[in-house]
Amino acid sequence: MSNKSKRIVIQTEVELRKTISRLTSEIIENVKNLDNLLLVGIPTRGINLVEVFGKQLFSKTGVKIKKGIIDPTFYRDDQNRVGTRLIKATNIPTPIEKQEILLIDDVIYTGRTIRAAIDALYSWGRPQRVMLLVMVDRGHRELPIQPDFCGIRVSTSKDECISLRLNNVDNEEGVFIE
Repeated sequence: MSNKSKRIVIQTEVELRKTISRLTSEIIENVKNLDNLLLVGIPTRGINLVEVFGKQLFSKTGVKIKKGIIDPTFYRDDQNRVGTRLIKATNIPTPIEKQEILLIDDVIYTGRTIRAAIDALYSWGRPQRVMLLVMVDRGHRELPIQPDFCGIRVSTSKDECISLRLNNVDNEEGVFIE
């Protein structure tokens, strides 16, 4: 990890919490039937964000939202470039037909992870609709994929690294350029 003094704070913990609250309200506005919603996290931070949004949605609506995990590793077209990491077990409460799926990831960059996650998802069935929520859109897309729900857009250079930190994983919270 880089030296903390070289980090740039994009969002503080308070700002990140406000963004999560706003995005939760947008989900409630845009998804007519929350009983039909399935939150699916993309490893690694997407899995933690699914828990955060599940709790927020429950506290605002009283609806317990179904949750799942999709690991797109084996569906990537650029494995040799990005390398592999420890595989997370995909866990999709099936069947997904007639479900509205909200894919959740921390940062969208080239769009390749999202494309791979959609491919992986469709190996489980054909949902009614797939939406995308990202906390940070840093641009530099290589594929025509755009989030339906976006926390913040941050212009970055290709050599910068954006990280979303969450208390239950990192013991700190916020969005940083490192």
